[in-house]
Amino acid sequence: MARVTPCRSPTISHSRLLDPVLTTGPCLLAVAAPREAEAVLVGLGSADSTPPAPWTTRVLNDRLHLVVTGVGKSNAAGAVARALTSQHSGVLSLGLAGALPALPGLEVGQVMLADTCHLADEGLSTPDRFLTQSELGFPACDSLGERFPTDPTWRDALAALALRIGPCATVSTCSGTDARATEIARRTGALCEDMESAAVALTAHRRGMPFSCIRVISNQTGDHQAWDLELAFSVLARVAGGL
Repeated sequence: MARVTPCRSPTISHSRLLDPVLTTGPCLLAVAAPREAEAVLVGLGSADSTPPAPWTTRVLNDRLHLVVTGVGKSNAAGAVARALTSQHSGVLSLGLAGALPALPGLEVGQVMLADTCHLADEGLSTPDRFLTQSELGFPACDSLGERFPTDPTWRDALAALALRIGPCATVSTCSGTDARATEIARRTGALCEDMESAAVALTAHRRGMPFSCIRVISNQTGDHQAWDLELAFSVLARVAGGL
């Protein structure tokens, strides 16, 4: 069963929740897809909601910078490594995710704040089980393997935005079957899956920067998926407005 920390109901009306953790400069918001970035810009009240080009940083104000990474681990790691500078206080991976099988499970439109992000499919599939990179002798990160905790101070600051706190799995191939979704959830304990967060976390760790992750559920994983992108984008805009 997935490890779950309950939160109080999301209170998106808060504003400037990041202020206590912006100790050295702005937060870098890492957003994968243009539609996600557009929702974030609308939520932040930006005069221009047109997303910047991939791997390009837009300075929104003295508190927030935004980079559109592109979808997937390679894009996310490369874009954040390029954008993240010593002036930033940390990086927040922000966007949509698919709910994995869990008890209780997440529903479309709900918000999850990650306490850990897992590189969930980096390794070797065998007839018996999945072997992680660490088990094969070449961990993604010597000190952390394939599991990256989010910064607890940032997590506390952002908790009011989320309904649930728990693990997030980052995958290269999304779980379009019940068997794969169940296996990812069982092995990682994750409540949801995305395609970027753990790669952003690894990059932040390599740079010595705090990392956090917020995901809005846009769909269920498995054989029979329910999607509501418009609802998810609307919630994502409200989440961004609380930052």
